[in-house]
Amino acid sequence: MNRRHFLRAAGACLALPSIGRAADQLPSRRLLAIHVPLGMMPAFFFPKTGETSSAYLHLLAAHKGHFSTFAGISHPGVDGNHHAGQCFLTGAPHPGQPTFRNSLSLDQLVAEKIGLDTRFQSLAVSVRKGEHYADSIAVSRSGVVLPSETSAERLYRRLFVAGTTEEKAATMRRIEAGGSVLDLILDKARRLEKSAAPQDRERLDQYFQSVRELEGRLQRNIEWENRPKPKVDYPQPKDIADANEVIARSKLMFDLIRLALQTDSTRVVTLSLSTFSVVPHVPGVKNETHGLTHHGNEPEKIAELRKIEEAQMVAFASLLQSLRDVNETGGTLLDHTQVLYGSCLGNANSHSNQNLPLILAGGGFKHGGHHRFDEQNNKPLANLFVSMLQRLGIEVDKFASSTGSMTGVEI
Repeated sequence: MNRRHFLRAAGACLALPSIGRAADQLPSRRLLAIHVPLGMMPAFFFPKTGETSSAYLHLLAAHKGHFSTFAGISHPGVDGNHHAGQCFLTGAPHPGQPTFRNSLSLDQLVAEKIGLDTRFQSLAVSVRKGEHYADSIAVSRSGVVLPSETSAERLYRRLFVAGTTEEKAATMRRIEAGGSVLDLILDKARRLEKSAAPQDRERLDQYFQSVRELEGRLQRNIEWENRPKPKVDYPQPKDIADANEVIARSKLMFDLIRLALQTDSTRVVTLSLSTFSVVPHVPGVKNETHGLTHHGNEPEKIAELRKIEEAQMVAFASLLQSLRDVNETGGTLLDHTQVLYGSCLGNANSHSNQNLPLILAGGGFKHGGHHRFDEQNNKPLANLFVSMLQRLGIEVDKFASSTGSMTGVEI
């Protein structure tokens, strides 16, 4: 029996992950990370000294007590202006350098730990496909950026529409082809292992571990392919063709993400809200967003950019409301979902990667405050990631550039 046939046959003797939960069992914890590549103007996002709200945060007033904000946080060593976007969840230093190699992102570590019992271990989503560095913020262990889904129609079909017999057969052929490729790679790797120097054995061991993980993923794909998809009371959406309708596209993706989490189709989602190279359909906006971020303190440009960023914040408020509207055992969907909203640009006008605008909502934390740290000597953003990981039940005390957990963030 070859490896491919073994993988398929092994499904009969492997314990299948549960697709239902007892009524008295608490729902799973989830993570949703949202990146705003062009950031938010500091003057309107950060509260003034002695205050806890601001022009932008006032738009989230209905959710007071359900979110916290931060100032004086960044990734040490993450520079390179827009290049930094790909490091929002990794903290890998110097992304603008020719020798840069990214590292495992927060969401993918979480997916490894809590995503194995869902149809999709994680989902990477974007409102549009652009030419910049932040179309996806999900990064594999090997430092490869995972492609994001930009079509609401395709995402809906992946989540909720059963494939035809022909489509299922094509999927199985792809899975089997993946098994065949693994057979070939493993054969070559084992021959290489015999002649490898001792110092290379550890790297080969890591490689074999990655292959074993991929084998497990192929097996899970086989199992899930034969299970019915959840039914939802939400019609299949149509893609919004106009690239300038970024706010409408955002709201559509918010709806699908909420449904994906609510049906436990996945527990880990990343979303990029890119507005590069578009003129958003927002009243009073006539210019392209990226150009507006380099406003040079011109009042007219600042006023236009503020309208765009306020529209984004209002859309985010609607997402929080939709998560709060879903009741689950022991609370709401928001109570059981950590929602991180922020950017790797602290000030797009100056291309600064310091003092990042950040919101953490839901997830079972005690919220309601603004946490202000030194804006010149920033706290590592990875400290917040450690606190988030621990709240998700993942036993870690270190991630990327962290120096501990985040003070002031309590369960």
